[in-house]
Amino acid sequence: MIVVTGATGNVGRPLVAALAAAGGRVTAVARRIAAADVPAGVRHHPADLARPADLAPALAGARGLFLLTAGDYLASGADLGAALDVARRAGVRRVVLLSSQGVGAGVHPSGFEDAVTGSGLEWTLLRPGNFQSNALQWAESVRKERTVAAPFGDVAVPAVHPGDIAEVAAAALREDGHAGAVYELTGPAPISPREQAAAIAGALGEPVGFTELTRAQARAGMVRFMPEAVADGTLDLLGTPPPDLLPVRPDVPRVLGRPARTFAAWAAANADAFR
Repeated sequence: MIVVTGATGNVGRPLVAALAAAGGRVTAVARRIAAADVPAGVRHHPADLARPADLAPALAGARGLFLLTAGDYLASGADLGAALDVARRAGVRRVVLLSSQGVGAGVHPSGFEDAVTGSGLEWTLLRPGNFQSNALQWAESVRKERTVAAPFGDVAVPAVHPGDIAEVAAAALREDGHAGAVYELTGPAPISPREQAAAIAGALGEPVGFTELTRAQARAGMVRFMPEAVADGTLDLLGTPPPDLLPVRPDVPRVLGRPARTFAAWAAANADAFR
């Protein structure tokens, strides 16, 4: 059995679906989760990584664990090592951590990665760049006004499809040969916010305008739903990406045996969110 934390999110949901479709037993874990959130036959269990003891019932009989740590968990100073201790006592052998390219670039702390690599379990680290699904933050403005507002309109990085992250995670959890690997996951080409707006317009078949925000305007919106330090770090990355975050990386096609999916493909598959 494989346990997936963050199972209702942009990566966790397709990961649960991929594991279930492959015929494995899966337990989906999130702070708030119900049977309607998971495919038929998938067990679900409400738990919070910040309270590691909550995980113990979900981990009984598990051999693999996918760890997703949300921004508020990072900001809380929670101890991921405690959750890993619970997993190890439950008999888990393999753990896959969803980390960030920012760790490898030295702009995000490495504490969670250190906890995983020092856990004594067979580990794999996934370091995705910017998620294509972050464009959902523009869904309301596109629906109401047919416009996208974002800072740094022409700064391009290779955003990654969350479904590709999920498929790489599924491979690392199900297959041998990924132990000790650190996968940097990107899309197939750099794309700027202005170009993303154009791709959304293409998916809708209607014009979508673009308004460039100042850093201060963007920050004022971001701190409504994330800690100030996380907002500032995110804006630093968006405005002046470290050189390590700019190249297209080969790990998605290397693991999956196919090209990474484009932002245009993501926009087409999610066009209803913008209509």
